[in-house]
Amino acid sequence: MTIKQSYFGTHGGKQVNEFTLENAHGLKARVMNYGATLISMTAPGRDGTLADVVLGFDSLEQYVASDTFFGATCGRYGNRIKNGQFLLAGEQVQVTTNEAPNHLHGGDKGFDKEVWDAWVNEAQNSVTFTLASNDGAEGFPGNLVLTSTYTLTDDDRLIMTLTGTTDKTTILNMVNHSYWNMAGHAGGDLRNQLLQVESDFYTPVDEQLLATGEIHSVKGTPFDFRAEKPLGRDRDEIVNAGFGRLTEDGGGYDHNWIVRGFGTGLRPVATLRDPESGRAMRLSSTEPGVQIYAGGYLNPKVIGKGNQPYEKYGGTTFETQKPPCSPNFSHFPSAVLSPGEQYLHVIEVEFFTQ
Repeated sequence: MTIKQSYFGTHGGKQVNEFTLENAHGLKARVMNYGATLISMTAPGRDGTLADVVLGFDSLEQYVASDTFFGATCGRYGNRIKNGQFLLAGEQVQVTTNEAPNHLHGGDKGFDKEVWDAWVNEAQNSVTFTLASNDGAEGFPGNLVLTSTYTLTDDDRLIMTLTGTTDKTTILNMVNHSYWNMAGHAGGDLRNQLLQVESDFYTPVDEQLLATGEIHSVKGTPFDFRAEKPLGRDRDEIVNAGFGRLTEDGGGYDHNWIVRGFGTGLRPVATLRDPESGRAMRLSSTEPGVQIYAGGYLNPKVIGKGNQPYEKYGGTTFETQKPPCSPNFSHFPSAVLSPGEQYLHVIEVEFFTQ
């Protein structure tokens, strides 16, 4: 199908365009080259009704001003690094501490705040965004060449492929930061949506939402989604106190699960479905972990698409990744990337009804 392209705005003197991918069943994905971002994704309900299941904004200015990372490709390092410090090849590295005193999602100007180049492939129904990140950017070593590709298939799968190469040993942990709501982006609290996670263990966090290095069983905890259950059933038992964000009913989930059976190739990660509409997504990834953030710090001051206030718990992210703080824990999967290697991270979201 023809991939539609249109003007979305200008940032830093560079033009930002949006691209619309459509498949044979009428599903559509809208992406843009600011932040290599997923703007919207339509998925069918049980009665065939399509709804946009990704939170986002109507204007480029809103994306630039926001700290939500809606739909963005984040890096160099998705998630948090304590004090922005780690040892690499025997040398101490200091990166930006944009969530003082820690590093988050790539720093003050991560990949999400860059205007990427764009390449359309209509034969594959895909758009590839490319970016060069210079040695020393946000304190990270190495010149990187990066790609973020979105492909929409006729069997209703959205495939996101993230790659990177470097000329100097560095770390790289790119994530896609889309917020999903299977009732639709304006569907409100996901409390009653059903979640299953292919995981037996999670990594606890401290009061700053930093991984402690521990790995705990999900059994007997609110983190047990081995069998499908409502996302909100045990959510209020989770307290995330980081940086004064403690709320009366808790911050909800903002933790990393260890994906079961991790190995080469795609592995099932999670399934989320809305029992009312029947709309559902099945997530697979090549990464060993997934950060599930249940939107506990969203609030109605965040005005999304269609002038919709996004309430607390109005969307959840599935950031497939290396476990958080992995550069500082030798027993976590390594995020180190060396010259001659290729970083390859594939995310597949299959849409279906039930």
